[in-house]
Amino acid sequence: MFDVLLDQFWQLTISGIALGFIYVLISLGYTMVYGVLRMINFANSEIFMWGTFASVVVTERIFSFTPTSEPAKGGKLILVLLLCLVAAMATSALVAIFVEFVAYRRLRARGVNRLATLISAIGISIALSEGMRILTDSRPVNVPRVLEKSTLFNIFDAHVRIDNVVVIGAGAIIFILLERFIKLSRMGKAIRAVSMSEETAKLMGVNLNRVITITFAIGGLATGAAAFFYTTVYEITKFDVGFTMGIAAFTAAVLGGIGNIRGAMAGGIALGLLETYAAAILGTQWKAITVFVVLILVLLFRPTGLFGEAIQTGRA
Repeated sequence: MFDVLLDQFWQLTISGIALGFIYVLISLGYTMVYGVLRMINFANSEIFMWGTFASVVVTERIFSFTPTSEPAKGGKLILVLLLCLVAAMATSALVAIFVEFVAYRRLRARGVNRLATLISAIGISIALSEGMRILTDSRPVNVPRVLEKSTLFNIFDAHVRIDNVVVIGAGAIIFILLERFIKLSRMGKAIRAVSMSEETAKLMGVNLNRVITITFAIGGLATGAAAFFYTTVYEITKFDVGFTMGIAAFTAAVLGGIGNIRGAMAGGIALGLLETYAAAILGTQWKAITVFVVLILVLLFRPTGLFGEAIQTGRA
C-alpha cells in the first residue's frame, strides 16, 4: 500500500507543496476576515471560483487561446500569465468587496447578531455559485494550456515542472508581501488595531468600514492569485470548484490557527502534503475524506490550531 508513496515520495512532495501554496493563498481570505470580524467568510470559496473564470476569460477572449493552441513562449507567455494573474486577483477582490457590502456591512450597521451575518454570507455564497452555474450551463470549463508543462530540473528522482515552480515561487512572494504589508504599513497597523478592539480603534480615529473593506479586498487578492495558480496547474474549473477547495483551505486555516497569517502558511503546506500522500496511499477518491478527517481531528484535539488564534501581534 505504501509502495507508491515510497517510490514517488519526492515527486509527491513537490506536488503537495504546490497544492499547499494554493491552499495557503485561499486560506488567507478566511484568515484576514476572521482576524478583523471574528467571523468566517463562507463566500470565500465562491470568490475563488469567480477568479478562476476571470483567468479563463482573459486566456480565451483576449488572447484567443483554444484547447488545441500551442503554449505561449517568451514575452507573450509572460504577458499572458501576468494579465491572467491580474484579472483573477482583481475579479476576486471586487467580488470580495461586493460580498462585504451586501452580506456584512448593512447587517453590521444594524447591530444584528453574528448568526444572521453568517447566514447572509452563506446566502450570497449560494447566489454567486448559482449565478455561475447558470452562465456555464453547469458544465466544467477546460482551461487552454498557456504554460508548457516542461521539466525545469530534477530533485533526487522528482521532475520539477515549470508550473510547480511558478506556483511555489510566486505564492511565496505574495505571502511575504502580504505579511510585510500587515506588519509594517499604516493600513496594516489599522487592521491589527481593529482586530484587537473595534471600539478602541474607532476612538483612536480608525475608519472601521474602510479597514474592513480593505481587509476583504486583500483577502480577495490572495484568493484570486490562488485561482490563477489553480487554473494554471489543473487546467479546469467549474461553478462548484470553490466548494472542495474552500473546505480544504478553511481546514488549512483552522489547522494553522484561524486568524494567524503565518499559521495559514504552515497549515496550507501541511494539508497539501498530507492530502497528496493520502491520495497516493489510499487513492484519489479519499482526498476529500482526508480533509474532513483532519478538520474533525483539529477541532477535537487542537481547536486553536498549531499556532493559535490571533492576528493582533502574532497574527501579523
